[in-house]
Amino acid sequence: MAEWQKSDWRNKPRVQMPDYTDTEALHAVEAQLASYPPLVFAGEARSLKAKLGAASRGEAFMLQGGDCAESFEQFSADAIRDTFKVMLQMAMVLTYGAKVPVVKVGRMAGQFAKPRSAPTEVVDGVELPSYRGDIINELDFTPEARIPDPKKMLQAYTQAAATLNLLRAFSTGGYADVHQVHAWTLGFTESERAADYRDMANRISDTLDFMRAAGVSSSTSSALRTVDFYTSHESLLLEYEEALTRLDSTSGKWLAGSGHMIWIGDRTRQPDGAHVEFARGVLNPIGLKCGPTTTADDLKVLMEKLNPENEAGRLTLIARFGAGSVGEHLPRLIKAVQEEGANVLWTCDPMHGNTIKSATGYKTRPFDSVLREVREFFGVHKAEGTVPGGVHFEMTGQDVTECTGGVRAVTEENLSDRYHTACDPRLNASQSLELAFLVAEELSNLRETRAAEAV
Repeated sequence: MAEWQKSDWRNKPRVQMPDYTDTEALHAVEAQLASYPPLVFAGEARSLKAKLGAASRGEAFMLQGGDCAESFEQFSADAIRDTFKVMLQMAMVLTYGAKVPVVKVGRMAGQFAKPRSAPTEVVDGVELPSYRGDIINELDFTPEARIPDPKKMLQAYTQAAATLNLLRAFSTGGYADVHQVHAWTLGFTESERAADYRDMANRISDTLDFMRAAGVSSSTSSALRTVDFYTSHESLLLEYEEALTRLDSTSGKWLAGSGHMIWIGDRTRQPDGAHVEFARGVLNPIGLKCGPTTTADDLKVLMEKLNPENEAGRLTLIARFGAGSVGEHLPRLIKAVQEEGANVLWTCDPMHGNTIKSATGYKTRPFDSVLREVREFFGVHKAEGTVPGGVHFEMTGQDVTECTGGVRAVTEENLSDRYHTACDPRLNASQSLELAFLVAEELSNLRETRAAEAV
């Protein structure tokens, strides 16, 4: 069998990617990107893979979250800091509930391209190509804005590099101090409607006080003031991915240098398609979205293609069925995994199956539906005796009003107040933290149930 090459995807059917009209400009951009340093390094990807392997065994838990699609216009240090801050808060609460380390993976520094349900859209009788994310074209509804521009890949690279630089500084520069993170969380629980979560927050406070009294503090332990934070995105625009793919001198394997983890979407998981062909040849951890149309046979083929060595931490199956549908689809896919004896990490994406159009015309996601899907995901794994290893949220640290519900009770009438997303609705900071408390309760209950069963 011929050795995999990073351009092999070009010989496979391609979907959800633009057709660039100026091929000369495209080749110039690809050549320029190919000369740039990779954004991430092979050792980091291997470290993440090992931690995801632990999560697949129930020895860790994965928290993956961030923007639906990163924006050039909304790019700012404050936005990066705020999302990072909320993810740290969520991770602390989840760590307490699960009693295992939480692996923190942002949908950041690369989440620029978006698959669309249709290649064109119609507004007031005018039909134009769909907006596919800032790395490809522009949101403005004009013929010029919707033309794919390869130079946007260079801007995406620059923004991703700046984002990673800031995330690395936040991770190791004291901003991630566990005591500071918990102080932020206490502010959330002061709200009257968040009283249900105050008890857990107080128990975390008691734990930190005990550790400090025992001589374990931020000043004595770097583990309490620094974190490992990884980046991920959907590997959709393969010209960009190929240009940043590098040969790792240590292992002799190829690295997707655009992010620590890449995933294949529900619309691009064709077993013989370009996206699967690209992902199968890189050493990074790979995510695979599994929706209602995923068949057991397709999943078996995809697992063999994407993880032929059955390596723990290599393949994450991201379930996204919609509230009310998890019990119908997840058990049959768990059975397919078990029949193959496959090593996978199961995580729950409760966002993409729960998008609705509100009475006010805005696309939204009801918080109750998101929570229901998470609970159904845990319920199925409990019944099957398998490991619910993580959660995957579209969220932001900004105080947006895009998803309805939560302790601060965003209503359909509120959606227009601060609806800033260019694509799908995101959980705001308050909703994200509330969800973390609720998932922590699920993890705690699961841990207690399994401990009792083991006696």
